[in-house]
Amino acid sequence: MPEISMFAGIRITMYYSDHNPPHFHAEYAGYKALVDIQNGFVIKGALPSRQLKFVLAWGEMHRDELMQNWELAKDAQPLNKIPPLM
Repeated sequence: MPEISMFAGIRITMYYSDHNPPHFHAEYAGYKALVDIQNGFVIKGALPSRQLKFVLAWGEMHRDELMQNWELAKDAQPLNKIPPLM
């Protein structure tokens, strides 16, 4: 699972050939969440409140880049790194 960003101890990854809807994975201190790219909400899992706010803000700022990576992942292409929130 390629890491596409890391900030504030939060690891952001995306799987190749993952299921719809377009989403990314966020991990922090044993917590895991799948976050919908287009609508900015948690599909599955949970993060602590502060880290969730960081992840959702970051996702909103980088929605276009995340969708580009989603399309690359569907085609099994290398994913682009996305700048961290901080």
